[in-house]
Amino acid sequence: MGMKTKIALGAVVGIAVIGALSANAGDGDGDAKSDNRTSASAGEKTGGASGAKPAEDKADDKASQAEQFKAFVQKNGTPKEKDAVSHVTKVQGADEQNDILDAADVYTDFTGGIMGEGTGPAKLIASSFADWKDSENGLVTIYDADGELLGNGQF
Repeated sequence: MGMKTKIALGAVVGIAVIGALSANAGDGDGDAKSDNRTSASAGEKTGGASGAKPAEDKADDKASQAEQFKAFVQKNGTPKEKDAVSHVTKVQGADEQNDILDAADVYTDFTGGIMGEGTGPAKLIASSFADWKDSENGLVTIYDADGELLGNGQF
């Protein structure tokens, strides 16, 4: 390793260390100033009117996105939608929405890709997803067990 490379590497490491220390340092006298984040989280813990959720919503937050989606369809879906959604194994991207370009992926246990048995149910899954989540510009993509595309739809 050349001398210039060692100097450059040392400078990068030094900057990273200084950045990490300054980020963790805070304001220095933590007793004198209050942290707004602490008071907001304390309000949420007491269950006050400041944005507290009902107990069933808190339980839903701990469930995976796939479990939340399945529960929604079990409550609101048609029998065919319930059957199609029973094949869902994983949902990603459903909780990260910004209404600019939202993309969610739904994985199923179907096989055979676009020519397989899951193409029809994929349309039902996409439709059910659109009922569950709403976005100005969202696209949900349905995949089979091997990660091959089954279908997609807007939500």
